[in-house]
Amino acid sequence: MHLLKSYSARWRHAIWGLVLALVWTGSTIAAPTGSQAGKLSEKVRREAKGAAKLDVLVRFRGNPGASERALVRSLGGDVRRQHRSRWMALRVPGRVVAALADNPAVEFVAIDAPTGMTGLEVGRQVADQPGPDVPESGLKGAGVTIAILDSGVARHPEIQTLVAAVDLVGTYDPTFAPETSVDPDGHGTHVAGIMVSNGSRSSGGRFAGVAPEASLVSVRVLNEEGRGTSSTVLAGLEWVLDHKDQYGIRVLNVSLGHPIYEPAAFDPLVQAVDRLWDAGVVVVCAAGNAGNAGHGTIGSPCNSRKVITVGAINDRGTPPLADDFVAYYSSLGPTRIDLVAKPDLLAPGNRIVSDLSPGSYLELMAPSLRVQGDPTNRPGAFEHIQLKGTSMSAPLVAGTAALMLQQDPSLNPGTVKARLMLSARKVAVGDPFATGAGVLDILAALRTSGWVADAPSPRVFCDGAGGQLNVENTAVLWSNPSFPLAALWSGAVLWAGATLWDQAVVSSYAVFWPDATTSGSALLWPDATLWPEATLWPESTLWSEAVLWDEDLLLDVPIESLATLIEDEP
Repeated sequence: MHLLKSYSARWRHAIWGLVLALVWTGSTIAAPTGSQAGKLSEKVRREAKGAAKLDVLVRFRGNPGASERALVRSLGGDVRRQHRSRWMALRVPGRVVAALADNPAVEFVAIDAPTGMTGLEVGRQVADQPGPDVPESGLKGAGVTIAILDSGVARHPEIQTLVAAVDLVGTYDPTFAPETSVDPDGHGTHVAGIMVSNGSRSSGGRFAGVAPEASLVSVRVLNEEGRGTSSTVLAGLEWVLDHKDQYGIRVLNVSLGHPIYEPAAFDPLVQAVDRLWDAGVVVVCAAGNAGNAGHGTIGSPCNSRKVITVGAINDRGTPPLADDFVAYYSSLGPTRIDLVAKPDLLAPGNRIVSDLSPGSYLELMAPSLRVQGDPTNRPGAFEHIQLKGTSMSAPLVAGTAALMLQQDPSLNPGTVKARLMLSARKVAVGDPFATGAGVLDILAALRTSGWVADAPSPRVFCDGAGGQLNVENTAVLWSNPSFPLAALWSGAVLWAGATLWDQAVVSSYAVFWPDATTSGSALLWPDATLWPEATLWPESTLWSEAVLWDEDLLLDVPIESLATLIEDEP
């Protein structure tokens, strides 16, 4: 496969510099002095200056009650939403943010960040969905419930398994009745169709979802333009946790997010998805659509080490894999601040056809992307739309997880993740922070064995002296020698160690440059004569804050935008 050819130009700039830049990005979280130290995210500190009002999420040292509400009122703020796990969504004057952080009752102040969308027939073939001639073809997701946090799900003739819908953006419906479900944006319906559409309005069922018999729960957290806030998403995640047993929710798809503003330990969305994971829910997140801005662009809550983070490939509209490549928009790891190796794997995400929400924002903005599923239908009967993004990749993986859980309901989330990564199709030597463990292979995942208690994504370290890339070895990290990092990443990395199954940290000779004309031993990362930090890549010259890794550029790149969804790619 040529999955990495779209990255050759970017990598010619310098792979060694990537590590220097990521080490630098960690320093942007330097805490202020005094009692605020470590209690304010960089985003809050920056936006509080001159802001009349600022939406923040505050974690208190204890469950907030009357005294905490009185504190907020005394600072001229308003409580917008009360969350569990000590978080409270507030709107406060920018000038009082420092005083808020100073209060001993406050543990951390995070930004209530805007969230957006991240971003079938060929895609299912590329992902190796079981054909009719294999026993696994009988797996359709029956008995498994998938929840979706998105812009809602419209009533669509191909979505027949919706069992509950809650709207946290519009009018709150305490009955959770599926007949009240709406999707004025259209994004959520498209994502849902990739998972559970029965394909009845497309000829031969060619636009059917991966798990058409899985039950669906819609949790609407994005508005009619596909936008929301961290606090609304947090409320949605808490709703899923509260109702997972009632509806049998085993899988959650999160095709939304925002840039990383704080360490994962203080990120309310990361904490919420981690709680769901620990409660037995497989959480699948779209990596983000900021890949053309470079490395370190994975969004939150995808920076959770627990969840399955999915990037996108462009299958070029053909089933063969030889012409596939990583989509230019697919966000790249490692994660900012915590330096976690992401994405975990890839799935098709380009020109994916799925269900259309009639009269939605996406249909009105891009009517040319509507698709007639069956040419025998009356002219103009458009019930599908073509979109692209990692938003479309994640539900392919979420649907696959539902098939795996139907096949074996005893699987825990870590084992589902480990098997998906081990069974993914491996890529040529290149950039593991673009490809993860490779491309989703549904049939192989259903035939893979092995168990782990959990499968946290490994951390990445840099040997400052030798310039060597060091990564936690998953065989040790996951306590199972069947899942070494060398097997997961395979040809994406040239490994230095020979004993890769029992080392806690695995070292790499290099990640080759994907351009065949420049690859070779002279261009390996740890070559001290070629890549000395002080000689060729001085921080003050190339990797300075003002030149390449400008903080505003990394923080303010949207995870998804309408232009990314409708813009064409070769």
